This record gives sequence, structure tokens and C-alpha cells, in this order.
Amino acid sequence: QVQLVESGGGTVQAGGSLRLSCTASGRTFSSSAMAWFRQAPGKEREFVSATTWSSGIGYFADSVKGRFTISRNNAKNTVYLQMNSLKPEDTAVYYCAAGIALRSPPVVADFGSWGQGTQVTVSS
Repeated sequence: QVQLVESGGGTVQAGGSLRLSCTASGRTFSSSAMAWFRQAPGKEREFVSATTWSSGIGYFADSVKGRFTISRNNAKNTVYLQMNSLKPEDTAVYYCAAGIALRSPPVVADFGSWGQGTQVTVSS
């Protein structure tokens, strides 16, 4: 099992930026894919971004392309989500997830380990 701890959420005005961090511990070698999902009130959890520890290549939902970037620090077992040009519709609880592999598009069922979530609120 992989344990995930997110941090970096908060409240910002539209157009602002936030950086989320997700640190993994435990059986990290069993999870090659790392992803961010988000869930707004009354909505289903949706994919935001993903990467793998080996490649570092980023995958993004269309709604965040060009505004969000994903990166990782393998030495620290940490994945980052840099969110720029934030919009009120980005408001949600953001979850970090670890899985065995990525497919396109990544789906919730592919990820077996989840963090507790961190709230991101974007005011207009």
C-alpha cells in the first residue's frame, strides 16, 4: 500500500496560482503512475493531470491544458501540480492518487491509493 499526503491547497482570486504537493510513502515502488483528480460539490471525481515516476511526461485534462503543469521529484517521492491562471470553475477538492499504470484517459478505477484531499477555492 502507498500512503499519500497532499498539501498546498487554499483560497485564491481568479487569475492566481497555487502549487499542490503530494508526497508518497510505503510501497512506492509498486506504483509507477501518479495523478491528480478533483471533485467539486455535487459532481463526480474527474481527472486533472498525471505523470509517471520514470518519464515525467505530463498528461492533462483539456480543461486545464496550458494552465497547469505537473512535475515530480523522485528523490523526495513527491509530485507537484502547479496551477496558474486559476478560474472559479477550478474550485474543488484535489486528490492525489497512485496507480500501477496509465491509460488514456486515466480513470478513477486505475488508482488504488488516494490521499485525503486538499481544498482549492478560487474566488471571482
